[in-house]
Amino acid sequence: MKRMIFLILSFTAILIIIGLFAGCSEGVKSQPVNFVFILADDLGWNQVGYQGSDFYETPNIDRISREGIHFTNAYSSAPVCSPTRAGLMTGKHPARLHITDYIPGSPYPYARLTTPQQAACLPLEEITIAEKLKEKGYISGHFGKWHLAPDKNYQPGRPFDPGSQGFDVVFTTVKPEENTDPNKDAHHTIEITEKSLKFLDQYGSQAFFLYVSYHAVHRPIMETAELIAKYQAKDGADLPQHNPIMGAMIERMDTGIGQILQKLEDLKIKENTVVFFYSDNGGLKELQDQYPLRGGKAMIFDGGLRVPLTIRWPGVIPANIRSEELVCSEDFFPTIMEIASISYDNNSLDGESLIPVLKQVGKLSRQALYFHYPHYHHQGYKPASAIRQGDYKLIEWFEESLVGMENRVNLYNLREDIGEKNDLSSQMPDKTAELYNKLHEWRKAIGAQEMEVNPNYDSKKANLRFSE
Repeated sequence: MKRMIFLILSFTAILIIIGLFAGCSEGVKSQPVNFVFILADDLGWNQVGYQGSDFYETPNIDRISREGIHFTNAYSSAPVCSPTRAGLMTGKHPARLHITDYIPGSPYPYARLTTPQQAACLPLEEITIAEKLKEKGYISGHFGKWHLAPDKNYQPGRPFDPGSQGFDVVFTTVKPEENTDPNKDAHHTIEITEKSLKFLDQYGSQAFFLYVSYHAVHRPIMETAELIAKYQAKDGADLPQHNPIMGAMIERMDTGIGQILQKLEDLKIKENTVVFFYSDNGGLKELQDQYPLRGGKAMIFDGGLRVPLTIRWPGVIPANIRSEELVCSEDFFPTIMEIASISYDNNSLDGESLIPVLKQVGKLSRQALYFHYPHYHHQGYKPASAIRQGDYKLIEWFEESLVGMENRVNLYNLREDIGEKNDLSSQMPDKTAELYNKLHEWRKAIGAQEMEVNPNYDSKKANLRFSE
């Protein structure tokens, strides 16, 4: 009898222990995944170390790449900031949202073509990443640049500011004036970092979405004289693809990113936190050449569209992976939703979840990327629309197309001609027609706003950004 009682008690104890271990295991599996999304402003594709730069120092950005995956064919939704940020937040192409220029944009009333009247801001009815994450109890923090409201006069609780779009903790900043003291954290880089670190200290023990939106390296470019001098003294400082002031700004931002990465380790939440690093569009060509890419910000060439993107997800993404998949801003919404196990209406989105690529179990199903920029820009080239399918990219120039001029399209093979120098449109008429038709079908399908011939066109006033 005693032996039987002993066996029963022993068996019961074993079951209890197994249950405890199972409970612990289940607790680990159900631990929520956190998100840190770091967005640079106007950072060029060639301005990070992992992309080959030996002038700009980005050891912490490079660390994200070394411990995760980086995409060589990542694109912004548009060659300027507000459209990309709208696509990022909603998973919808900015042309569908009618946000295709920076807010509020410039009308150019006497230009050859009329500019569409775009939406004044991101509508409140659009569901953002932050709003969607609330379904799972996430707390979201926004620190830095927003640029999705009608203006930059941010006020706590004001509609269209981050607090009305799902963010619980908000700190908004704007770029400096030309006469701002560069020694006083002109671009708020240090301040944005410090606010982000405080957010992690306060909310790191629960599920969170941290959106760190730096102003670096947007103009006016400025930094401390000491840090600029470091880059002025480097070999190659005089080359057109290098800018010592931007080098100093990038280092300041990268240092802040390093502090955020270290905070994740200190709080022991690195393993269940996905870190994204991305730029909202290409760099400004007048400040730094985007070589080997052509053009720059506000241009439909890859210098204005192709951007750095690297993602770290410990235990899921293998280390030091390089992907050539075509990726765009709208992909982050469905990716984050899938990681967080939150259902969403995929039919209403233009983005595609990156999970198959992140887990190295498959490829994306998309056939092409589309870009629509029906606007003039004082730093840009000309209004245009583009499609990239595989290695080929077709650009339609709206002035030539609508007025009936020659050279209305260009076709490039980006694998063989990354600098978009060799126009193949006349040599490959079938491919040109195929991509041109797809581009038009796509614009029609999503309700993209189109330009029209301007009855008030005045060649002498065409470059005036506002009416007299």
